[in-house]
Amino acid sequence: MGDYIKVEIEGPVGSLVFNRPQVLNAFHNEAMDECRAALGELAEDDRVRVVVIRGEGRAFSAGFDMKASANRDMSTVDLVRRQMERQFDFIMAFWDCPKPTIALVHGFCMAGAFEVALACDITVAAEGTRFGEPEVRFGTGIVAMLLPWAVLPKHAKEMLLTGNDKMDAARAHAIGIVNHVVPQTELLAFGRRMALDIAAAAGPSVLFTKRAMNRTYEIMGMRDALKASLDIDIILNATPSAEKAEFQRLRKEQGLKTALAWRDARFSDGKG
Repeated sequence: MGDYIKVEIEGPVGSLVFNRPQVLNAFHNEAMDECRAALGELAEDDRVRVVVIRGEGRAFSAGFDMKASANRDMSTVDLVRRQMERQFDFIMAFWDCPKPTIALVHGFCMAGAFEVALACDITVAAEGTRFGEPEVRFGTGIVAMLLPWAVLPKHAKEMLLTGNDKMDAARAHAIGIVNHVVPQTELLAFGRRMALDIAAAAGPSVLFTKRAMNRTYEIMGMRDALKASLDIDIILNATPSAEKAEFQRLRKEQGLKTALAWRDARFSDGKG
């Protein structure tokens, strides 16, 4: 497809592969745009009945590219809004895909990537996968607040308000974030079997059933709620904070590893 996304079609199964393994498949604008274009093409391809999403290398994805974010001009509310709406539209493209989507996650599934996995219809995790939404720990907000629509509110609040980024696959399965947990070596085969099961069903029935289920959530107000949350997070991201400024300073001057260590030390010391 291009530099950042690989597309593979085998029988009725189309695979969309995040392909920036050197940065744990982090999403920058170019990768997001390329991904949305690829997803659109798979949705229009009559050969494809199911879309599988996975990541190359050691991770599904670490989420939005923090290096790209730090180098981006976010000096006004309008610039913040433009960027966050771009990220929101990227995540929701998986929800809006007319064909069933299966996320096969492994390694790390963090922040924006976690939201991508939630936006997919089915999620299968490899043993050892780490999940997280750590935004509150460095002063930013959730782009697509899908978690309260996927799990019970107390589970969602615990995860989002603590900024937990160490949830394991077993816990994610227990609270309903993932459908199945399988050994790493079996992830692709398991996902393909599930995709073929879906592809074997009557095509129009699958498409209209997905549409009906998605429409149910939207009648309940899901999309309006997501847009309202996005508006709040745009204000949050445009508002200066000492924590956010220090995190970004450390990331620029000493690297992401140092910034993350500072963030985690604050919480372990009881200052978070």
